[in-house]
Parts: sequence; C-alpha cells; structure tokens
Amino acid sequence: MRCGKMAAPPPPPPAGAAGAWGGVRRRCQRLLYWVPVLFISSILCWSYYAYVTQLCLLTMTNVGEKVVCLVAYHIFFMLFVWSYWKTIFTLPMNPSKEFHLSYSDKESLEREPRGESQQEVLRRAAKDLPIYTRTMSGAIRYCDRCHLVKPDRCHHCSVCDKCILKMDHHCPWVNNCVGFSNYKFFLLFLAYSLLYCLFIAATDLQYFIKFWTNGLPDTQAKFHIMFLFFAAAMFSVSLSSLFGYHCWLVSKNKSTLEVFRAPIFRHRTDKNGFSLGFSKNLRQVFGDEKKYWLLPVFSSLGDGCSFPTCLVNQDPEQASTPGGLNSTSKNENHLFPAKPLRDSQSHLLTDTPSWSETSAKAEKGKVGMSNPALTMENET
Repeated sequence: MRCGKMAAPPPPPPAGAAGAWGGVRRRCQRLLYWVPVLFISSILCWSYYAYVTQLCLLTMTNVGEKVVCLVAYHIFFMLFVWSYWKTIFTLPMNPSKEFHLSYSDKESLEREPRGESQQEVLRRAAKDLPIYTRTMSGAIRYCDRCHLVKPDRCHHCSVCDKCILKMDHHCPWVNNCVGFSNYKFFLLFLAYSLLYCLFIAATDLQYFIKFWTNGLPDTQAKFHIMFLFFAAAMFSVSLSSLFGYHCWLVSKNKSTLEVFRAPIFRHRTDKNGFSLGFSKNLRQVFGDEKKYWLLPVFSSLGDGCSFPTCLVNQDPEQASTPGGLNSTSKNENHLFPAKPLRDSQSHLLTDTPSWSETSAKAEKGKVGMSNPALTMENET
C-alpha cells in the first residue's frame, strides 16, 4: 500500500493581519463601553424634554409655579450634568515616575530568580517611598504590568490596564475609573442626580395623581408625566442607597476595594488604618475651603501617592509583646507615619486633639512591627 504525502499545515496569518484584527477588536470594545453612558445621556435628554416642555410649559397653568419649577430644575440639571461630565472626562491619575522601577532594576528583576536578589531590588526601590502597606504575605506591592512599586491605596484596573491612584472601582456608568482624581466629582454626581430625581418626583407627584384620577386632558403630556414620575422614583431609590454607601466610605476614609480587602500594613491588617476622624476624612476628599465643596472643581488634598495613617511609632530597639503590642511605648499617643508625607498632606497631622480622638477609637497601644522580609508578589 502506498503512503500518501502528509498535507502541509496552512500558513500562519501574517503578523500585520493579526495586529489589525486586534486593533479592530479593541476599538469595538471601547465603543461598547460607552453604551451605559449613552443610555444615561438619553434618559437625561428625554427627562429634560418631558419636564420642561410637557410638564412645565404645556401642563402647568400657574405662572408662578412654572417660573419656580423651571429655575430650580435648571439649577439641579446644570449641577448634575457638570458633575457627570467631570466624572467621565477627568483622567485617572497614575503613579508618578518615582514609583517606577529604573531600567537597571527591571533588568535585575527579570534576570534574577525569585529570592533574596529580587527582595533586595524591591527593598532598594521602595526604601525612600512613602508606602506603608504590603501584600498578604508581607511583600512590597509591585505591579508586573506597569513595572512599578504600588503607592498605598493604588490598584491595577483590568479594564483601563493601568494602575490607578486611590482606586475605588471602575464604574461602567461613567466609563471611567473612580479614583483620587475624580472621586469628589463622583460623589457630587451621585448627590446631584439624587436631588434631580427627588425634585422631579416631588413636583410631578400632583400631576401624576391627576393622571390616575382623570384630572388631566387626554394629551401626549399624560404619558410623559406618568413615565417621568416612575423613572424619577425608581432612580431615587437606587441612587439613595449608593450615595449613602459612599457617604459612609468617606466618613471612614475607605474605598470600595478596601472594604472587601482591608489594607495590610507592616504591623498587621488594619481596616481603619487611614481613618483620621470624620472631619479630616471629609477634608481629604473635599479640601479645606468649604466654598468649593459643592462645586465639581478639584479640591481634594494631597497628590494621591501618600496618605496620613494612624500608625504609632515604634522604636525598633524596644522590646515588644507578642502580636506587636508594646505596652510600655513612650510614643503611644504620638501618631505619625513611618515615611515622610507630601507637604499637601502633612498639615493633617498637626491637629493633636483630632489624632488623640482617633487614637482612642483605635486599639490603644497598637504599634508597628519591624519590616518583614520582603518577597516579590504580583498583585492586581
């Protein structure tokens, strides 16, 4: 029996074609990410038409009521759109260049096997950086995709494919990461959208009741009034719970990611490690000048790379009890970070009474342990 020749495998697709297909796929994904934003924008445009034209101009008969409702509505509408726009188009902040590994350090990490050599590279890169948190194994938080030592509260976003400073979450409704640069805008967006919906529901309620009691003429406005009330009431319920949750996060100086995974400091896991008390927690997000608090302009304190903590200093030469608690520490009432902070954040540490209040709420006498052995661990 004669053996036939084996068929040759098909030639691989040209590299240029594969790259072009990948580019098309990425562009399609980026377009799909805008669908939730377009949905919210279309609802907003319809609500403007339904409220201004159908309800105020065509249905309301009292001139004074028309004027008051139109003026108040446009104030809420402007603040809502302004804060929403800023949340969407404010670029997330990434770690500064000092957190990126040098070319020689990156070569060392790639060349050396996991072990003491890599520990030394990360130890040398992080020794002068204001970082206090570690991974679960006690290692320096390092991102192998961005090739940088992660600042505190920084996380790598899989959607944006970059490290985001003080990342809270990636929000599909704004097609953006919510982090240090736009967290205030996101809070104001929730607040003004909630006020917007509550105002529409409150002023539309009497006409909604007239709709069911046949008190309105049989026109197109009836259906706009009915759906306007339903939409405003439905969004009010969901927004109130979300806004309340983020208000609680601000009061505790936490992010959504930190609620699910408490930050791990060099001494231990501490879910309230960044909390400085309600007043200072609020000022970290909204700033010192109250005149800017209600406006979607950036006024948050700091640079997003360093944050004050409620750590207690510990003399490394002092003996400590098991678990890292030093019952005779002379500095147990002096709370300050173990690394220098940026100037824009350090003034939060000067108010001693507020720190003492924070200390009383925390476990008194809790101190930091000496640095554990650093092992390289990738964390996303």
